[in-house]
Amino acid sequence: MAAPAETTHRSGVQSIDRAVRLLELMAEAGGSLRLNDLAEATGLPQPTIHRLLRALVANGHVCQDASRQYALGPRLIRLGQLAGDGLAVRAMPFLAELVELTGESGGVAVLERDQVTYVAQEPSDRPLAVVIEAGEQSPAHCTGVGRALLSLGTDEKVRELLARTGLPPWTPDTTTDTRQLMVALRAVRHDGWAQDRGEYQIGVRCVAAPVPGLTARVALAVSGPLSRLDDDEANRVGPIVRRIAQEFSRMLLGGATLSAIAPLRVRPNTD
Repeated sequence: MAAPAETTHRSGVQSIDRAVRLLELMAEAGGSLRLNDLAEATGLPQPTIHRLLRALVANGHVCQDASRQYALGPRLIRLGQLAGDGLAVRAMPFLAELVELTGESGGVAVLERDQVTYVAQEPSDRPLAVVIEAGEQSPAHCTGVGRALLSLGTDEKVRELLARTGLPPWTPDTTTDTRQLMVALRAVRHDGWAQDRGEYQIGVRCVAAPVPGLTARVALAVSGPLSRLDDDEANRVGPIVRRIAQEFSRMLLGGATLSAIAPLRVRPNTD
């Protein structure tokens, strides 16, 4: 029989796991959910969920909105900012390597409330370089980095997100058909990297790769003008971004460091 202290410890850990799961479900749903939705998603009794939510509300991590849905609370904003700052600092050597290997601007982004949010960027010094500010957001369905992030979720979760956001056209080349996008995401999962060809910004291409193995959805990306990032160059750059994203994952998880990608040091075309 377990000792009282051990039983209390296990109960506390279980409560933390459940509370974190509730926060993750709210985040995946765009920020808020009803009590019934949380009960259905977790399989937990409503009184248990209500007890956990009361604790989260008391600490400012969750709030209840006018429609009686439970939403992510204001205290998470500061935690998110600190986490983003830490991710940005750790990503900078990898972004610098992306710029050196591809000649285009490199960035790291996360999926936040159904939108792509850039955490940091290392700009290229080449003409017509794409510059993105930290905190800048873009849609997920029509950007290479967004597709890399979406590929980390299940088809069901992707369809739920698209039901909330739709697939609005940003340029004449934007993919606005759900079936087409799902086919593209299957290719991303198979190849390990994603791209868009002027679907969000005319004349700009983004090549990105998901960072695997993390709880959060994170991706690395390079962006540049289509005049340089043509189809051949995108096919060269894609595996490089994938490799560096894998190395970034290993570093975050405590494994290998940037030195493992040194053999990839090939200067890009400068035409």
